[in-house]
Amino acid sequence: MLMTGAQILIQSLIDQGVDTLFGYPGGAVLNIYDELYKRKDEIRHILVSHEQGAAHAADGYARSTGRTGVALATSGPGATNLVTGIATAYHDSVPLVAITGNVTLDLIGRDSFQEVDIVSITNPIVKHNFFVTSADELAETIRLAFEIANSGRKGPVLVDIPKDITAAKAEFVSLPRFTVRANPEPDDASFYTTASWIAGAERPLIYAGGGVTFSDASDMLNTFAEQIDAPVVLSMMGISSMSASSPLNLGLVGMHGNPAANMAVSACDLLITVGARFSDRVAGNRQSFASEARIIHIDIDRAEISKNVATNITLVGDAADCLEKLLQHVKVLQQIKKADNAEWRSEIDGFKRQHALPDAKSVGDAINPREVITTVGELAPRDAIIATDVGQHQMYVAQYYPFNRPRTFLSSCGLGTMGYGMGAANGAAIGNPDKRVVLFTGDGSFHMNLAELAVAVSNNLKILVIVMNNSVLGMVHQWQKLFYDGRYSSTEFDRKTDYVKLAEAFGARGLRLTHSADIRAVLTDALGTDGPCVIDCQIPPTERVFPIIPPGGGTEDMIYGEEERQA
Repeated sequence: MLMTGAQILIQSLIDQGVDTLFGYPGGAVLNIYDELYKRKDEIRHILVSHEQGAAHAADGYARSTGRTGVALATSGPGATNLVTGIATAYHDSVPLVAITGNVTLDLIGRDSFQEVDIVSITNPIVKHNFFVTSADELAETIRLAFEIANSGRKGPVLVDIPKDITAAKAEFVSLPRFTVRANPEPDDASFYTTASWIAGAERPLIYAGGGVTFSDASDMLNTFAEQIDAPVVLSMMGISSMSASSPLNLGLVGMHGNPAANMAVSACDLLITVGARFSDRVAGNRQSFASEARIIHIDIDRAEISKNVATNITLVGDAADCLEKLLQHVKVLQQIKKADNAEWRSEIDGFKRQHALPDAKSVGDAINPREVITTVGELAPRDAIIATDVGQHQMYVAQYYPFNRPRTFLSSCGLGTMGYGMGAANGAAIGNPDKRVVLFTGDGSFHMNLAELAVAVSNNLKILVIVMNNSVLGMVHQWQKLFYDGRYSSTEFDRKTDYVKLAEAFGARGLRLTHSADIRAVLTDALGTDGPCVIDCQIPPTERVFPIIPPGGGTEDMIYGEEERQA
């Protein structure tokens, strides 16, 4: 069948299972948008306010659904506006296909109007990218893009298509849905040795990351942890991979982690790392991190093995597959009897008593942001999807929100992208229309991409936006207090933004929360809203996130409160 490049592109997306994409039109992609108009009953296009919002929406869609996010932008500034979102997805291993238009082939390399070399620009932040030079290549290129994005360690792929390629005609043959490439499989000897080490450990600890969630291994992680009676600490990316109600869940580990989690890492004699990469926000001092332990590393990406922290045994493969096979070996060694590490768990209970997270209850009239988060956790459905931007509010959510199910926490963990949240919340709500989505953001982060609120209103999405409004750039302000002698350079702003009026101007509902006594009532009202709602939640600028391990520090350097730092 003879078809134009634009027709081939849209049909290929449909063939690969795409029913939704996020984008913004422009000259170089007009042929594509014309075909989208003709096929609008088969594939849904969500018009965003800014291309960065399209990339973040595709990211949130992918993280929350387990499917591939798709973003579409025109050439030049449209393409470059996707870059931050592509880099965000790359750092957090999110399957995303970004499609960009470009100027016609005869104008490439001539500094033409709205021309950029987006392939070269994105080389360091994609798994692969393609520059399409013939309509004949399009169908196979799109199928291959989805295959690469979803195989092994997931991540973004970019496809750049000149405008004349979308107009040219070529013979089209429909291709089957992509298949994921086979994962590496460790040999039985490695599993046997690993199981032997686990059986002989007196203080085993599991460190779980985003690989657990993305390989749908959460149930297997819980079963494995119970079988070997090992507590679990979680990276930011792994935060929803184990229910907060599990007695084995010690919560967040690292710079702003639960003190008991960090102390357990220092005291364990065996650290079983699953789908995590020992980032600098977890292993700030790489030499002292888990220095008393032998380290087992399960990861699908061989490049991560011993990159940051040296490991003793490695199992390169899919987290779910490796945990399942390892569990079988452990059961044989245990003779089908679960381990009992009561003494080790008792020691960890001592860590919990020694240092707890700050109290979540508000004192007096001032609003404690932690109480807002825990109250949402009580009132929202158990399957609610929680998105954050980046800053203090992000850490509060990771520390205090009671996550119960995987794929319910959306946050830019690796790149730390302020402005991520509103787009990601939109994508999650589009992909999960029956679920409540809550975005916790700061007044600094929200200002960056608040225009994406228009997308939530236009599509009547069930999103509650809680703006932690403290009139400062909270996390940077905190660092200036702790490490720069209180020199608040450009972090205290005098903006006059009225978030209630702003919400109403966009067509959303706006509420204001100023008194601690009103927290439950205002949140109950907001969660009952059928459509987008924004709460201006006014919190003191003096609120700080504790504990904190200074950059490059270890557990022994942990600061538990501002008074201790001042002393």
